[in-house]
Amino acid sequence: MARRRRPPRPGAANELPPLRILGQIAALQSIYYAAALVLMLFTSLVAGTQFSLDLVFGWANLRGDTTQGWLMGFVWLCCAGVTVVAIVALIGRSKLVLDFALSLHFIHLITVTLYTGFLPRHVAWWATMVASSAVTVTGGTYGCQWRELRPISFGGNARNNNNNGEGSAQAPTENGAAGEQGDEEMGFSRGRGRGRGRDGASEYEMVGMKSDGHR
Repeated sequence: MARRRRPPRPGAANELPPLRILGQIAALQSIYYAAALVLMLFTSLVAGTQFSLDLVFGWANLRGDTTQGWLMGFVWLCCAGVTVVAIVALIGRSKLVLDFALSLHFIHLITVTLYTGFLPRHVAWWATMVASSAVTVTGGTYGCQWRELRPISFGGNARNNNNNGEGSAQAPTENGAAGEQGDEEMGFSRGRGRGRGRDGASEYEMVGMKSDGHR
């Protein structure tokens, strides 16, 4: 007898195919570097300095003893903020934020090492990357949890609620009109003590029943 296969648990790895994971990592990395290029170019134009790819893929300019180095550190933190928005939009799952955020910065470390030929040697660069990782993980986790906890709204709910409210308001009036019409058909008259039967031959009078107190 063949063994029955156990159903996959929720959140298992098979829910995310490898190609989809690679696509999401590539998209995040592209957004990260695109934001860095735009912000580095903007700061270079404002400061009147020459722009080069070393500002993005290098580590020598990111120093703690110069104003330019501090400005670059702030730019990388801004890039982390852009990455948070991208993670919330593309990933949307708080349990995967840590993996994607650390993968992003690890790939950046490899890219910088290959571009310069050396591991980064400035403490400011490492401190900036640690702070950037912390911002990405914290912001991405909070944003994804907020997205996961949002109530699911369907398109017909508001319209159904309005229809239910109007129907509940009209129900007493319709029920009252239907009751009066039924009483009139049966020969009863609402609001009067005397009336005629359906045949019109006899009269009746509605009186209250008296209780003698014994059952």
